[in-house]
Formats: sequence, C-alpha cells, structure tokens
Amino acid sequence: MTTIKKAKGFWISILGALAIFIGFQVAISSGMLNPFYTNTLYTIAINIILAVSLHLIIGITGQFSIGHAGFLAVGAYASAIITMKLQMPFGLALVVAGVAAAVTGLLIGIPSLRLRGDYLAIATLGFGEIVRIVFLNFEYVGGASGMQVSNLTSWPWVFACLLITILVIVNFTNSTHGRACLSIRENEIASDAMGINTTYYKVAAFAIGSFFAGVAGGLYAHNFYIIQPTNFGFLKSFDILIYVVLGGLGSLSGAVLAAILLTVISTFLQDYPETRMIIYSLVLIIVMLYRPKGLMGTRESSSFFGKGKGFGGGKGNDNKNTVA
Repeated sequence: MTTIKKAKGFWISILGALAIFIGFQVAISSGMLNPFYTNTLYTIAINIILAVSLHLIIGITGQFSIGHAGFLAVGAYASAIITMKLQMPFGLALVVAGVAAAVTGLLIGIPSLRLRGDYLAIATLGFGEIVRIVFLNFEYVGGASGMQVSNLTSWPWVFACLLITILVIVNFTNSTHGRACLSIRENEIASDAMGINTTYYKVAAFAIGSFFAGVAGGLYAHNFYIIQPTNFGFLKSFDILIYVVLGGLGSLSGAVLAAILLTVISTFLQDYPETRMIIYSLVLIIVMLYRPKGLMGTRESSSFFGKGKGFGGGKGNDNKNTVA
C-alpha cells in the first residue's frame, strides 16, 4: 500500500510539473509574459538548479563549500566554447558543461575533501577565485572583456534541466548512497567507524553537485549575450549559499523556495540601486530572526521532495508551520 501511495504521489507530481510547463510555455508563446518576466523566470529556474545542487553538498553531505560559482563559471565557458567556437548543438554544450564542471569537482574534491569545516570552506573559496582568475587571463574566451554568446536558452531547455536536477537529487538522497551521505553529515567519525567510505561519498556528492552547477552555467551563459569573469566572483558563491541556508539546511524544497523568493526580490529591486542591497539584507535578517532554522527547517513541502520530515530522518520539529 505504501508503494502504491508513493507511486501515485510521484505521478501526481509529474503531472503537476507538466501543467506548470505547459502553462508557462503558453504564456511565453502568446506574449502574456514580456521579455523581462520571461528572463526573470529563466533566472529563477537557473538559481533553483544552483541551490538544489549545493543543497546536496551542504545540506545532505554536510560539506561547507563556498566555491560553487567556480563550477558555474566552468560550465558557462565550456558551453560557450562548444556553441560559439566549435559550432556544436546547444544540448551537447549543456552536457559538456556539466561533465567539465564534474571533472573539475573531482580534481578539487579528491585532495580538498579530506578537510572539514572552515578549512574546506577556505579551500573551495580559493578554488572559485582561481577559476575566475584563469578565465580573466585566458584570451581564447575573451579574457577580462568577456565572451559573446548566442541567446539559446529557452523555457523547454530550462524546465527540462530543472526537472532532471530535482529528480536526480531526490532519488540520490532517498537511495542507500544518499543515506550514507546523510550519515556523514550527522557524524563523519561514526560513519567511518561503521565502514562507510566517507571520502568516496563526499567526492561523489561534490561531483554530482558540480555537474548540475555546470549545467546551470550553460543555461546562464546562453541566457545573455556576453559572459565575463566578474559574473562569477565569490559574492556569487555566497548568493547560492544563502539560498540553501535561508531555505533550511537539509530541506530541498526550502532551497527551492528561498531561490524563488530571493531572485524575485533581487530582480524587482533593480530599479532602486541605492537601496537595493539594504532592503535585500533587511529581508534576510528579518527572515532569519523569525525563522532561525530557515524557511523550511528540515521539512519538505510535498512527497515529491521527500517524506515530509526532511531528508535524513530527523525529528522535523524545526518548523511546524509547513505544508504536509
């Protein structure tokens, strides 16, 4: 009976996702959404992919990484090279972007993920800055002046990548591999003592998260007409980190909700450049004061994202006012 309920909930979620896709596609095709709102929709979806991918690294595996903008940059430039320099299809460019970011994640993950806490954060921050400086001095991709990119990002591509990202992260988290990552988050020493290969699972989570950050980078690059190294500074990594922390560590739906909320706030405050960051910061402070565990705590908003009490089998008492 439980299996039937899960299957039913899954297909209801898929039908709901399909309805959302069709609704927005009709609105875009008919002109109900002007270019500004369409671009905002794409930005929200890209930020959700980034938040969900970092959620796997921080919220599930408990690795404090603040170099996610580096993987975003690798994916952006890799996809731009594929489409602009090599004249290859956009779909292939997104795959290459993800693979390039995943390989980069492995290269940085294998030596650095033996570190913990603040030391890992410093290492990943340094990695993100190294990536930015490399592209800043790499004339093949335009260097400091940036690289021109065709606008190829569309709603079907964005939605497909978003749906695949969420499905993969949810299924990985609910698998035996995901439970191993959760055990590492709770107590790495105990997990190691129980025979779990902690380094392997930390690197695996890092590589998967990096892959989807690279895919987001490909979508990000082709949503505008130019990409520059300054777009991928450490402040971008902190923006992505805020999505995860504000949503609630361990809550995928919280990361999604925070990404939507903060993207909308940031977008509609662009008309007030003098007070934009002040208002944005005040919103963050107020939310964290009244929701110190994040918007969702460790709970999930629907069966699509988890079992209701959040990934990891926690008590789920952080926030009681969540949707069942």
